[in-house]
Amino acid sequence: MTVLGIRFCHVAESATAEQMAEQLGEGLGIEQLEMQSPTPGFQGAVFPASDASWIEIWPAGEGMPAGTMLQLVVDDADAHAAEAKAKGLAVEGPVDAHGERIYFLTLAGGLRMSFQSREADAG
Repeated sequence: MTVLGIRFCHVAESATAEQMAEQLGEGLGIEQLEMQSPTPGFQGAVFPASDASWIEIWPAGEGMPAGTMLQLVVDDADAHAAEAKAKGLAVEGPVDAHGERIYFLTLAGGLRMSFQSREADAG
């Protein structure tokens, strides 16, 4: 598997998520991607590190349960899913979203992870 980027995603209760984002942005001086939302209040934060790597902090809510996920951006998610399944891993997916093909699995100890690649037609 060729890893092109690493993303860290954490979802927490809204006040906690907002505090984490403030600590990363204002406290540590990590540049935050400007996000526009018509809804008032904290909607989440993304801190880019490169084209394919970043930190995401989101408030928990319906469809977005609290937790932590490791996300790997890879060269070919379909090929890696086939290889992982052949080696006995319980791979879920794919899900096509935001121009990416995404697969999920749970690592030992309960850490959720995904691996994804750009969809061919998304270029």
